[in-house]
Amino acid sequence: MALLKAFLFVLVAEMGDKTQLLAMACASKYKLKQVIAGVFAATLLLNALAVLIGTYLGSYIKFEYVKLAAAFLFIGFGLWGLKEEDEEEDEEEIEGEACSLKEDKFGPIITVGTTFFLAELGDKTQIMTLTFAAQEKAPILVLIGATLGMMVADTLGIAGGTLISKYLPEKYIKFGAAFIFIVFGITTLYEVLPIQYITVINQIVFYVILAVLIYVIGFRRKNKK
Repeated sequence: MALLKAFLFVLVAEMGDKTQLLAMACASKYKLKQVIAGVFAATLLLNALAVLIGTYLGSYIKFEYVKLAAAFLFIGFGLWGLKEEDEEEDEEEIEGEACSLKEDKFGPIITVGTTFFLAELGDKTQIMTLTFAAQEKAPILVLIGATLGMMVADTLGIAGGTLISKYLPEKYIKFGAAFIFIVFGITTLYEVLPIQYITVINQIVFYVILAVLIYVIGFRRKNKK
């Protein structure tokens, strides 16, 4: 279950992310196997760091607190996904400068891996992997699932990103991913919160605040453009 959960949610989070564009840009410059090798090395290292930190936290913090934090983090991931829709300039900059990091000094695999590592470091997928590692008691399965999820998403970005974008706009992919994370975070809250806290008033306040955040982050800024 830990492997499947990490795989599916990291896969969804990575779809439409800036690192998919990065992988696509690298593929236009280097051979496919070199890009995949570099991306795999960076992904494995990033997820290993996240799992190590998450496992350490999970060993010293009560499970209920970890799960509660995970719920709010997943809602945050969803809101973060809505905000990314406004970061087109950053993505264009990534596409323009991708794979240029010390390319004269290092080989293609190291260049791709280093660039991908720096772009993904501290991103929501790494934070998500850390959260799963703290929440679950199977660090190896989380590591495998998260790594596979990122590799599948980035391989799709390399091989079929251009084709997919013709039929499904990127904003719909991001909106769907954001919706999944928010729903997952809400269901986790219902699982972990004591029943005395799940009152009608508290639920109304929570959903009103959430709706305002979704509007301000995901729609208001977009409408101003």
